[in-house]
Amino acid sequence: MLLPHSIWTVGAQVQIQLSMCGDCMFSLCLCGFPLTVQRHVFQMKWSELPLVCVEKDYYSLCEKQPIGRLLFRQFCDTRVELRRCVKFLDAVAEYEVTPDEKRKQLHQVSRSPGYLPHILIQALSLHLIDDIWQEVGFSSHFCPFFFLFGHRLIHDYLSVAPFADYLDSMYFNRFLQWKWLERQPVTKNTFRQYRVLGKGGFGEVCACQVRATGKMYACKKLEKKRIKKRKGESMALNEKQILEKVNSRFVVSLAYAYETKDALCLVLTLMNGGDLKFHIYHMGEAGFEEKRAIFYAAELCCGLEDLHRERIVYRDLKPENILLDDHGHIRISDLGLAVHVPDGQTIKGRVGTVGYMAPEVVKNERYTFSPDWWALGCLLYEMIEGQSPFQQRKKKIKREEVERLVREADEEYSSKFSEDARSLCKMLLVKDPSVRLGCQGGGASEVKAHSLFRSINFKRLEAGMLEAPFVPDPQAIYCKDVLDIEQFSTVKGVELEPKDSSFYSKVSTGSVPIPWQNEPADHRRFGALLAPRRVNFIERREPSAC
Repeated sequence: MLLPHSIWTVGAQVQIQLSMCGDCMFSLCLCGFPLTVQRHVFQMKWSELPLVCVEKDYYSLCEKQPIGRLLFRQFCDTRVELRRCVKFLDAVAEYEVTPDEKRKQLHQVSRSPGYLPHILIQALSLHLIDDIWQEVGFSSHFCPFFFLFGHRLIHDYLSVAPFADYLDSMYFNRFLQWKWLERQPVTKNTFRQYRVLGKGGFGEVCACQVRATGKMYACKKLEKKRIKKRKGESMALNEKQILEKVNSRFVVSLAYAYETKDALCLVLTLMNGGDLKFHIYHMGEAGFEEKRAIFYAAELCCGLEDLHRERIVYRDLKPENILLDDHGHIRISDLGLAVHVPDGQTIKGRVGTVGYMAPEVVKNERYTFSPDWWALGCLLYEMIEGQSPFQQRKKKIKREEVERLVREADEEYSSKFSEDARSLCKMLLVKDPSVRLGCQGGGASEVKAHSLFRSINFKRLEAGMLEAPFVPDPQAIYCKDVLDIEQFSTVKGVELEPKDSSFYSKVSTGSVPIPWQNEPADHRRFGALLAPRRVNFIERREPSAC
């Protein structure tokens, strides 16, 4: 389809630049032009992008990856039956986060003949649904079964013929072009660098901004010479690989990894609200009200659950490693000591922070995930009491004495603890890991079921739908003054060699798919950039690179 002469003329005046080695996105100068003109120019530019090869897995392409999920849903919207399938899946997601008193109305709507996909009607006839409904009414047992059965059935259906049709569509072509953009090289020129926020073990942490989208991040710099001097290569690579693997609302995300001449750079979620240590000890009287401590403990429980699901034990849960975002929600950070636990195996390692290490770690025994539940007990105690259970703040105690208390002494509880809070702390701080809460086969579900969390709707919490009890002031700085942050001294006597580049290439791998795809999805022009609008928008082509 040819564009009208006037649009071609305007299009010639529009500057659109695709940076091949920097931003990996469009830099747009379209302000003031009509939306139809913008769309035509987008179409011309998109048609120039090559395709890439990807593994054709339904759940990866259509569920896990944000842009892939949106494009698959746009494809489904072109067919009535597939549209019904997507609506039912949305109803399942809504049901999971809907308060109990409102679930009956949602269920009645979702079981109507005009709402249900034909594939579900065939498998579970409306007559059967009506018979069960008449017999049990709105049942807390039937409704979850109905939605769970339908959820599995519809995904099984979508993953076969509809998925095959999607792979042969212009929508999948558009996804492959996004993947090509995602895989473009990332350099320091991708970002604007801002002030120093703090320091890590191998270098400074600075604020940075993606030039193309304006998205703010924290850039953790790992100085190459400092890593080499301390023999920290395996630790740095381990942290990067774990951050890359975990996709959790309650753990900091790795969005980009790149290198400069002097440093390896990990671009992470920006957390402006300070750490829990600052909030516990520098915001008035030490400690929190129990309601606030419960909320943070619930989010930590979700974060540990997400790590453990990937068979990762964190091993360094402490207040300074828990950061608050702009909305008052917490994320686990600094995964340098985290490690993967092979399925069916145990690990060994006397690592962590004194006062938070579990008895089995102190004794150098083998373990799986038990040290994290012990540390959660320590942290919950500290948030309520205003000091850790086995050492007093600003009082010097030898490491050996702290470890003796951890192995042998019982913690003491003041009047600040409710009966439920005391109960949960005691169950998490059991010396024997085999009977500790969270370590008896149920993992996080054991902890979530404790009566202290009766007011927490975990489904809504995991969906980000609960308000935090404390929201940081955007004008305040919840950390040390930048002038108080110690400067790193120059590393002497260490030279970088060509053989080191093999390690650097393992760390500096560019964009991480899910965080990268979330970024343009939040951009205000994403709707215009996302999907084809007409059948002839993109010609069917074979991928040009794998």
